[in-house]
Amino acid sequence: MRHTEKSKAAFDEAKRYMPGGVNSPVRSFANVGGNPLFIARAEGAYIYDIDGNSYIDYVGSWGPMIVGHAHPQVVKALQEAVVRGTSYGAPTLMETELAKLVQSAYPTIECIRMVNSGTEATMSALRLARGYTGRDKIVKFIGCYHGHNDSLLVSAGSGMATFGVPSSPGVTKGTAADTIAVPYNDEDAVRDVMEREGDHIAAVIVEPVAGNMGLVLPRQGYLSLLRELTEQHGTLLIFDEVMCGFRASLGGAQAAYDIRPDLTCLGKIIGGGLPVAAYGGRREIMEQISPSGPVYQAGTLSGNPLAMTAGIETLKLITADPEEGKADYSRELTIKTKNLLLGWQRTAKEAGVPICAHQAGSMFGIFFIDRDVYNYEDAAAADQDAFRIWFETMLDEGVYLAPSQFETVFMSGAHTDKDIERTIAASEKAFAAVKKARK
Repeated sequence: MRHTEKSKAAFDEAKRYMPGGVNSPVRSFANVGGNPLFIARAEGAYIYDIDGNSYIDYVGSWGPMIVGHAHPQVVKALQEAVVRGTSYGAPTLMETELAKLVQSAYPTIECIRMVNSGTEATMSALRLARGYTGRDKIVKFIGCYHGHNDSLLVSAGSGMATFGVPSSPGVTKGTAADTIAVPYNDEDAVRDVMEREGDHIAAVIVEPVAGNMGLVLPRQGYLSLLRELTEQHGTLLIFDEVMCGFRASLGGAQAAYDIRPDLTCLGKIIGGGLPVAAYGGRREIMEQISPSGPVYQAGTLSGNPLAMTAGIETLKLITADPEEGKADYSRELTIKTKNLLLGWQRTAKEAGVPICAHQAGSMFGIFFIDRDVYNYEDAAAADQDAFRIWFETMLDEGVYLAPSQFETVFMSGAHTDKDIERTIAASEKAFAAVKKARK
């Protein structure tokens, strides 16, 4: 067993000063029990806690560390940038440079606005959609998370689709009333909503590859249906690719599934580990944003020079042209991810533990369930106790995974074949522990 006494003491102290001892709920380990690790540093594919333990890290700060932690090229650029100042509140050449790099991978983004978080990106995109269309209502999908803005913190009833009701205190019924929540991957439900309400709906917002109920893939043709229905009713289609952007493929889910959304939200990777997100899309829509148009949105730290620097260097690394002798970054990560999942599937089968394994490029995850998972209800039916045992055993074996079955994990360019072999070996013990607990 690893010793984590310092982390436990740090958590006890943190709870005196912060709600639950953390600044974001999932970090508390509430879904798996025990105490969270307090991290001292990270490098490459590894993180190190304050007790001196090292772990192979597949959380990657929840996705942005696609080139690994503290990549020398990113670190060097940041060191050079910080002495020039940490914030200007004025335009820089770096903002345009990062915009060009994003646009080269996402041709649907003809115009872009930088912000500071995924929540800010989705909130701003929805305000823009309402302003552009002159409509109030939006459609979201149960299990898809788009940040903690009020209009998206809603839940749905047991029917095929229902007007949202607040799922968090502090969200007014009036705010939630314009949000319609629909089961993800349910064609009949979204057809019904669009038939009844389509001409009043400003936008349909979706994680095209859902990463916040665990990793759940869209059914074949589902995203095409969303594009078809929204076009029929003059409704904007918003792809929230904060998580799957540059992960499902270099051009995200929209490239992988060949869909052209009207607006796209990005985050995580475009900040290289610093707080950056963005929303963008068709020029005629984006030019409704102030100061070009009447829809207001602003941010003192938007386009922060350090954040732009980290994003630029990260995108340079992952978009390097293979024809210039560089490896195809996205393809290499996809292969590594597939090899790891194949190893997990093999060791699970050997242990007699049914799992459902999903992959989208360098995103991956498993559910402890004996059938395919297509929506939130499927994910919620998975065995949470089995996941807790799996997580604890993997952590004790030196593998750091997301502390919830409803989160996605990630591969980075820093993970080596040896790291993957070690992770597969650890899974043998973890699946055996699950099997033993079930007897």
